[in-house]
Amino acid sequence: MAKDKTTFECTECGWTSPKWVGQCRQCHEWGTLEEAGRPSALLPATATPSRQAQPIVQVDAHAADCRSTGVSELDRVLGGGIVPGAVVLLAGEPGVGKSTLLLDVASRAATLARRNGDGPVLYITGEESASQVRNRAARIGALDDALLLADEADVAVIAGHVQAQSPSLLIVDSVQTAYSRDEQGAAGGVTQVRAVTAALIRLAKERNMPVLLVGHVTKDGGIAGPRILEHLVDVVCQFEGDRHNRLRLLRAVKNRYGPTDEVGCFELTDTGIRGLADPSGLFLSSNGLHVPGSCTTITLEGRRPMPLEVQALVAASAGGSPRRTTAGVDHSRVAMILAVLQARLGLDTSSEDVYVSTVGGAKASEPAVDLACALSIVSAYRGEPLRDNLVVFGEVGLTGEVRACVGVQRRLQEAARLGLTHAVIPARGADDVRPVDGIEIFPVSDLATGVRVGLP
Repeated sequence: MAKDKTTFECTECGWTSPKWVGQCRQCHEWGTLEEAGRPSALLPATATPSRQAQPIVQVDAHAADCRSTGVSELDRVLGGGIVPGAVVLLAGEPGVGKSTLLLDVASRAATLARRNGDGPVLYITGEESASQVRNRAARIGALDDALLLADEADVAVIAGHVQAQSPSLLIVDSVQTAYSRDEQGAAGGVTQVRAVTAALIRLAKERNMPVLLVGHVTKDGGIAGPRILEHLVDVVCQFEGDRHNRLRLLRAVKNRYGPTDEVGCFELTDTGIRGLADPSGLFLSSNGLHVPGSCTTITLEGRRPMPLEVQALVAASAGGSPRRTTAGVDHSRVAMILAVLQARLGLDTSSEDVYVSTVGGAKASEPAVDLACALSIVSAYRGEPLRDNLVVFGEVGLTGEVRACVGVQRRLQEAARLGLTHAVIPARGADDVRPVDGIEIFPVSDLATGVRVGLP
């Protein structure tokens, strides 16, 4: 009789091996192989299904309709709201405001549930005590009678709370602090995170109850725990932002019910967090001065146009080696733009210090910001301000050409909403751009033409 063989399975990607090895051959993670048991040649036992299969045309499509969370920016990212039975994972760095955001969501959802006669909102905290969460809720104005709070970590006890309260929304902060008594290992380990997530997903699907999970991230920015965690949940959102700035961005990395190219904007203050339907005030200077070295552009965060002001300063260098300092823009692209300006326009900054920054700590990573950086540097170098109410966008090539960028129509519409009256855009593709009321469009094909238009 042949001897049964034990197989080992990677907890990250599911790769199997006939013997234990230190590193997975597929995902290259270390120490993730665990014994998977002996394979059986027998077919699995059959069981009577609780619900019979039905024709797809008879399935109720309205059962998956979105419901508002009470936070418009979160609804935007989720695709209009949260779907009953959906499991949403919200990940972000420590201190970015994940718990503050979900506590505000819990309060607003509790208010809506009370008005609609739905069940309460259950907030489970495993990282803080109930009194600590209550003090934060009082500080941000998130107190509501329909918001229930419990500091628990055992997933079986959490299921008991759900059974007793029948909530309309469950929030668990965080999934890495919860544990299952049926599994070995400490909370936050691969086995525990997988078991806890699977149990919460079963609760969500059986009771048609949406669940919001808070997830930690590792030092390299990935979500802590097994990779299968992101596959199990329905929606994965990343909450981003510099802790020294007020702006926070919410992005959907995975969404089974909506798009993944929407971005939600939030402002984190001492009194809580609020959505920003119009974040232009954070990225544009408000002094009203028309000074050299300042240029306005429109970037795209997903499908959302975001106004941005690029500022440049060119000053005489005090030492033998001139400085190139950037903040909010790509340092290598600024160096490339300086080289193009010198080679194509004769703008010699080899003995000058050049500083390029964005207003409000915004991040500008797309190539469409190149032309705005170039015009702000030229304006600062010559000491001449750009044209009044000017918006600029386009990619600058090494030959000095201005290359096309995506979303020109959306950028122009956002510029018109902000009251800008002149726009410098790439000539390629300009024939397909529809006229926008209130904006005079200047298509340019090269950097020299863009400078002549921008500096009248």
